[in-house]
Amino acid sequence: MNMEYGSKEVAACAVKIAISASKSEEDVLKQEFHKNGISSCGVNFGGEFIPSVMKIIERSVVSAKREGLIGENHVEEGCVAGATREALHQLMDKAIGLNVGGKIGIARYKEHISVCVFFGIGLLHLNEIAMGLGHRVLSYIEVPEGEKV
Repeated sequence: MNMEYGSKEVAACAVKIAISASKSEEDVLKQEFHKNGISSCGVNFGGEFIPSVMKIIERSVVSAKREGLIGENHVEEGCVAGATREALHQLMDKAIGLNVGGKIGIARYKEHISVCVFFGIGLLHLNEIAMGLGHRVLSYIEVPEGEKV
């Protein structure tokens, strides 16, 4: 498909990955997005919120690198870390002092990268459900097929 996607469409893909109920559902979504040139990945997490913040950010960066959404450079790593931090910041008031558990969805199309965190916040089965979303823009150079950067 020869469509161009912007921040809204990429963010929607990150949300869909984050709310996917199973690994098989996530894999189907990833394949569907890939057909349109959108790279995506998901990673689960859980624990007490404050001590988990750095772990959540690290998991986002590591997952994005492992799945080929970003390269091994501080600019792209920083974009994922920043978007994840923004998503977490949106939920901080609800989550401080409580346990969180859920999924991180990450999607990228060219210069757009979005991170969605979707989780339950609370104790035992008494959970509040919350979602945060962050977006960053990377510089992007399209290289013609067969050429090297």
